[in-house]
Amino acid sequence: VRLRAGRYQMSGGHPTPLPHKRIVKKKTNKFKRHQSDEYVKVKESWRRPRGIDSRQRRRFKGLTLLVNIGYGSDKKTRHMQPGGFYKMTVATVKELEMLLMQNRTYAAEIAHNVSSRKRKEIVERAQQLNIKVLNASAKLKSEENE
Repeated sequence: VRLRAGRYQMSGGHPTPLPHKRIVKKKTNKFKRHQSDEYVKVKESWRRPRGIDSRQRRRFKGLTLLVNIGYGSDKKTRHMQPGGFYKMTVATVKELEMLLMQNRTYAAEIAHNVSSRKRKEIVERAQQLNIKVLNASAKLKSEENE
């Protein structure tokens, strides 16, 4: 909820992100590897064409585009999540407390190898510190089954 003079109000217990530029992606579809549509053995993951006679390397008309620096995102919005936060991977409660002063810039993401018991502790502590957790509901068993 936006208030007067650019101030933001807390909504639903989670911190609101700081005001930021609109996130613009110059190219949303993936760069595909040359001839990946013709052969099963050539996977889609991007590889730069390096052949001496390669039509794609020589940028012939009608061929797929090459990856180059001009497709990069704006430095101010690079790695920003759609909600306006940057991700920080967290494995312990102590790591979570580093985000205390940055809770409107960074959101915590619990690492994949953290047990469900530790996850509960991290999520509870994040609520106390008012830090957004991106994957708070992951690996949580329902209370009825226990």
